[in-house]
Amino acid sequence: MKQLLPCVLLFLTIILVFPSCQKKETFTLVDGQQSARIFLSESEPECVQKAVHDLINDVEKITGVRLIVQATPSPQPALIIGTVGVSDDILQGYGIKNDHLKGKWESYSMHSKDNHLIISGSDERGTMFGIYHFIEKYLEVDPLYFWSDLPHPKKDKLSWQNIAEIQDSPTFKFRGWFINDEDLLTEWQESEGIRKIDYPFYGQVVNPAVMEKVVEALVRLRMNLIIPASFIDIRNPAEAKLVEIAAQRGVFLSMHHVEPMGVSAFSFFNYWTEKTGEKPLFSYYSNREKMEEVWRVYGAEWAKYPNVIWQIGLRGIADRPMWAADPGIPQSNAERGELISEAMATQKTIISEVDARANPPISTTLWMEGSALNKQGHLRIPESTMVVFADNCPGWKWQDDFYETERNVNHRYGVYYHHQLWGAGPHLAQGIPPHQTYKVFKEAVSHRATDYAILNVSNIRPFLLGLASSAEMLYNFEDYDPETFMHDWATKRFQEHTKEITSLYKAYFQSFVLHDTQQVPMLLDGQSRSFALGLINELKKYLNDPVEFQKSREEREKNKYQARDATLAINDAHPKPQDDDELLDKVISQKQQHIAVLEMTEKLIPSLDTKSADFLNTDLLAPLQIMIGLEEWLEALLLAKKALDQHNLQEVEVQLQNTMHAFQRIRHGQRFHTQTAKWEHWYRGEKKMNLDRCEALTKELIEIHLK
Repeated sequence: MKQLLPCVLLFLTIILVFPSCQKKETFTLVDGQQSARIFLSESEPECVQKAVHDLINDVEKITGVRLIVQATPSPQPALIIGTVGVSDDILQGYGIKNDHLKGKWESYSMHSKDNHLIISGSDERGTMFGIYHFIEKYLEVDPLYFWSDLPHPKKDKLSWQNIAEIQDSPTFKFRGWFINDEDLLTEWQESEGIRKIDYPFYGQVVNPAVMEKVVEALVRLRMNLIIPASFIDIRNPAEAKLVEIAAQRGVFLSMHHVEPMGVSAFSFFNYWTEKTGEKPLFSYYSNREKMEEVWRVYGAEWAKYPNVIWQIGLRGIADRPMWAADPGIPQSNAERGELISEAMATQKTIISEVDARANPPISTTLWMEGSALNKQGHLRIPESTMVVFADNCPGWKWQDDFYETERNVNHRYGVYYHHQLWGAGPHLAQGIPPHQTYKVFKEAVSHRATDYAILNVSNIRPFLLGLASSAEMLYNFEDYDPETFMHDWATKRFQEHTKEITSLYKAYFQSFVLHDTQQVPMLLDGQSRSFALGLINELKKYLNDPVEFQKSREEREKNKYQARDATLAINDAHPKPQDDDELLDKVISQKQQHIAVLEMTEKLIPSLDTKSADFLNTDLLAPLQIMIGLEEWLEALLLAKKALDQHNLQEVEVQLQNTMHAFQRIRHGQRFHTQTAKWEHWYRGEKKMNLDRCEALTKELIEIHLK
């Protein structure tokens, strides 16, 4: 009887909340040229208004009919949208009670009643997400439509019976994207401003229209948080525009972990150069007063925006420890931990001065030295701070401190997860399967780290499958299943080919080899590139000065594949093989598996309709060709080195020429991404992997050999 009681209570709740479920309730939004009106109070927040605008545009693309919004109730069929506390009078006028939503976080309901459809939310984001849920489920619009190029379905009639849904508060409170290493986004379209940044990347600001589409995709996936760029100088109007665009969508705004209080080394130098013409040392140890002044100035600028989640901590230049730029900083970990702790305490004080909210949310991200120092017990993190743990390899597992840190009742906990990790990859080609993301986030749920989840997503477009999957699991983890997700995802995009497509994606992800000991990926795109560039450098030295090379070879070989000191750095992101022979075996194995998937994909494509084939070309065939090209490049360099060791110069030449064939394959893969006018300049800003430079260095090596 006790087991039946919860089910009975749930049934009664549904009956009370949705009496329309007891009879057929049909809501028709569009029928030919006839359409229902949208009732929306003018008092609804801007983010809700924008969501309704998206709904209107979607319906017009589907039916050709443009819906009309009115602010006064009507007895005619209507789509009624309202937020608890904003549109209560109107909702109650339609006999709608929202007691089940009051006091909840981003919860919403939708139900049909008396020829109306009512979408209501517990707060502004709840209402917004209810609208986007309706668009995705009932209008069948891909939340990532702009990035996937999947067209809206065409229909003459939009009508449904007995819509009745309640969405409770999401599993992860804050869920968002970190637009990091965004080299392609930066230069894909022309910018409206430059960035004052002493760095070979991000010389211009992402075009505002591009950022609009980034944030639209974010909220369509029901995510509520964004770090809008790798670095933001909020005092630069063009960069502040990116923050403003996100703020208009009602999402929470935060900062890169390398820029606590919104201050990176670049903005610190910009501030002092503008004020004094000087460029003081970027160090909280040596220039404490100067650092605190900039924190206050930038804190006041960020505080002008609603919904800021402050980042506190202490990092140095170029995502390195602060002591890398200031050798005067004490060398012991205890003293370094104390310095960071003092900085966080000061930052929290400044936040209380500039932010009028009673308890503004604050986070600190334990990345690299922060993770290690926390693990060693050297950090004092201010109360009420969200402590954010990072994964130790792109998307594969959490660092040790995630498990070893005793949870403190005065803190909240969250996670930082990489769909992309510059240097190691993935960057241009997706590499993390949904089942692995699910496995890792299941740990986050079980270890009570659900207050905050930020996903490093880089340029968006290479990671559509992973982003859609992650958004679903973060919103409603209990109901998420990776197998079900893959089936549904493939069905929506490829219809009768669900089974074959699902098998292809699984085979693609399973083709990435793992390090024998560390059991993490070791040949993602960035890792393959790093190995190849190391070999080019080595071969150049060999060819330029064989005698000197031989003298130092034994020492180089001994140290070459040594794992880096992990005391204050992540190590699993850069797993090393024992020697060249092991690396060659791994490369060949991964290449062969990717080629097998490529052949299966090419065989299936002719049976697909045009839109499905185009999507599969960009989402699977392109990364396959890029990965196989990188693998062929690395394999040829390894074989060239082997031939050089054996003084087989003819084989060296053959293998070096093979490297050029590898780049032809990479370019072929990239062309899948640039075949339409919309994406023509997609790779214009490709400066992180910088495959043009990689090809040029390879050609230089060939020229040295031919001499």
